[in-house]
Amino acid sequence: MIEIVKPGLSTTIQDSGRTGYYHLGIPPSGALDQYALRAANLLVGNPAGAAALECVYMGPELVFDAAAVVAVTGASMVPKVNGAEQPLWESFAVSEGDVLTFGYLTAGARAYVSVAGGIDVPQVLGSRSTYALGALGAFGGRPLAAGDRVPVGQAAGATPGRSVPEDLRQVPGKDVEVRVVMGLYDHRLTAEGRAMFLDTTWALTPVADRIGFRYSGPELETVPREAPFGAGQDPSNIVDAPYPIGSIQVPGSIEPIILHRDAVSGGGYMMIATVLSGDLDIVAQSAPKARTRFVEVDLDGALAVRADHRKRTRRLAEALA
Repeated sequence: MIEIVKPGLSTTIQDSGRTGYYHLGIPPSGALDQYALRAANLLVGNPAGAAALECVYMGPELVFDAAAVVAVTGASMVPKVNGAEQPLWESFAVSEGDVLTFGYLTAGARAYVSVAGGIDVPQVLGSRSTYALGALGAFGGRPLAAGDRVPVGQAAGATPGRSVPEDLRQVPGKDVEVRVVMGLYDHRLTAEGRAMFLDTTWALTPVADRIGFRYSGPELETVPREAPFGAGQDPSNIVDAPYPIGSIQVPGSIEPIILHRDAVSGGGYMMIATVLSGDLDIVAQSAPKARTRFVEVDLDGALAVRADHRKRTRRLAEALA
């Protein structure tokens, strides 16, 4: 059992996600940075998609009531056991009564804390992930709070000192390139508006959470048309359509929003592009003011990127087998 002494800014339980219900309006949830979750779990001998803690911008303070093996990946928030610094991207031991805290965030946005045995809260619709907007998951579907006691499953042969090779660690930066496939509604932009979207260095605003990441920059020019515009009066309105995870909408033609893993499944705003699935991990580790460029790839390029991402994931699994 892990006692939450201080919850940090927002700490939730997340696994690889809740699949099969998006058509009913229930998003997948799960870790925003799937690669970091996978690495943390493999370090402590868990299945790659096991439940762990996702900590945003600020780490929690945790007390362990039994010895355990722990790993922290993702954002650079140095873990400390009873005040002694521990390595990131490497498993380490805690003893009964030990206190785990974290240093200040120096890079990235979300850290993942995995414990051997996994976080063992009940599954809801096949997942232990917290979906706060829908109140699904353990603890009423809310972020963890002081006084919560989080159960841990039975560990199987975990050992401290296992490490992710340096070349397989994802180091977050302040200058970010996010690859996208344009469409389905980029035709609603003028040629100038489309070029501006791709040529602008956008700044991530503080409005960046599990639902969506909003970026500031210039207004994008849309093709003139007469109201009403599908679902309403906004120039970016369309007849309601499904939203893929990673789709980028631009309400009012300003401030693009990347819809992430807790986003609604459809609505009436045009989607001008969709982020490649592997690059959603990069988005997840973007902190406010991160300078972001959107890089267009075609479908063949997107498939090649996906193949590279899968190859990297296999290398991670082989390195920690």
